[in-house]
Amino acid sequence: MSKKLYVKIKEQDNVAIAVKDIAAGTQVEEGLTANQDIPQAHKIALCDIPENGEVIRYGVVLGYAKQPIRKGDWINEHMLHLPESPSLDDMEYGTNIVENDQLPLPARTTWMGYPNETGPAGTRNLLGIVTTVQCAAGVLKVAVERIKKELLPKYPNVDGVVAVTHPYGCGVAINAPLAYIPIRAITNVIRHPNFGGEIMVVGLGCEKLTYDRVLPPEDITPENVLTLQDYAGHDAMMDAIMNMAEKKLEKLNRRTRKELPLSELVVGMQCGGSDAFSGVSANPSAGYAADMLVRGGATVMFSEVTEVRDGVHMLAARCRDAYTRDRLAEEMRWYDNYLEEGGVDRDANPTPGNKKGGLANIVEKAMGSIAKSGTSPIVEVLSPAQKPTKHGLIYAATPASDIVCGPCQVASGIGLQVFMTGRGTPYGLDISPVIKVCSRNEMKDHWFDLIDISAGDVATGEKSIADVGGEIFDMILDVANGVKEPYSDQYGFHNDMCIFNPAPIT
Repeated sequence: MSKKLYVKIKEQDNVAIAVKDIAAGTQVEEGLTANQDIPQAHKIALCDIPENGEVIRYGVVLGYAKQPIRKGDWINEHMLHLPESPSLDDMEYGTNIVENDQLPLPARTTWMGYPNETGPAGTRNLLGIVTTVQCAAGVLKVAVERIKKELLPKYPNVDGVVAVTHPYGCGVAINAPLAYIPIRAITNVIRHPNFGGEIMVVGLGCEKLTYDRVLPPEDITPENVLTLQDYAGHDAMMDAIMNMAEKKLEKLNRRTRKELPLSELVVGMQCGGSDAFSGVSANPSAGYAADMLVRGGATVMFSEVTEVRDGVHMLAARCRDAYTRDRLAEEMRWYDNYLEEGGVDRDANPTPGNKKGGLANIVEKAMGSIAKSGTSPIVEVLSPAQKPTKHGLIYAATPASDIVCGPCQVASGIGLQVFMTGRGTPYGLDISPVIKVCSRNEMKDHWFDLIDISAGDVATGEKSIADVGGEIFDMILDVANGVKEPYSDQYGFHNDMCIFNPAPIT
């Protein structure tokens, strides 16, 4: 185990983070003594920094000192002025391209998935029942419990039944310019790869989100859509849902796993409850796994606009062409305006938990966040809930909120998600399995039966990023194959489907 008390990322950094709590007066190394107690993951000044001087971590200016900082001081979120966000104009592109044969070799190049007629393969075989309006959610949830109890045991090849409910569909400005975002999300979720092409949509009958807004005319049939107001009373309503569900289950039960190339797999990368170790251990390890997947032909998405905004120029350098660079800038600019209209800026992102975990501001958080994308070129940029058209690394623009980012990635078609955390979260998705990776061994020890993989040994020097990245890659394929079940699925810890809706509510 490394005896070093701090982790420094780049040679030019003038701060480092504490591997463990450091008591005031501790000699951290020759010539460096802690002036105050330094909590684990928080920053210690490696030299004197004058007022308005640059505070540098990851080789990047995190901010400017509000007052003089002495060598050995604890640096926290109250001590920095936020720098200007990088310009989106004329960003260089194609200057940091890592070719495919330079990426780490994947340990496996095939997996066992459920092929679909169109789009990527499924990692699960699920009956997905989607509502057009929140008003139908209560009925559907009760019906799904009955389906699980009375019908599902008869169809052993079906992994489960998912009620996709959401807070949209009525009381909304359905024709507002930005309404296309939630409508696109619901449309694409109906066709999720884990649902095997079987459509089952339940509406109330008086909502604004009518069937024709989420389905083509040929799919609006009595076999696929069910309107609650058409039925006289509770029993008739429930019988109709049960009968439709059984017909879908009969078809889904004929699905079988087949050996497929990695090009049939879509994986999402997300982080939440981050700390200052996230960018040292968990996210770089996930990024290594992402590089292995991309080299093998898979599609990997990363997201969260405010958590890449301060590193956008680094991402632009990984775009192969001007069009992809311009799409990246377009999504960043849209979100800048969205935040400005709400009266905030990107630094509204960090949470109290992020700050307790040593993250001073959004710049520091972003530098750690983008590490989960690995090093491969960005081949496409998506708007929220849009489906990819290419294989490789994709930037899928979404809010950074865990519970909104996840559903956006699901709508984009991920078969599973890898979720990095420093502080810990029981987050999960019922449509796509979620693998939890933590940044500190203390987190794994505390939540030993909630966290799937710890990257903490990277921070202590006991393992390399490649070691843990290989572990993550193996678990991704094991979960995709249905051989392993992450803890969030074992316990049924599944968050609600929070659809991103920037359009007005009436």
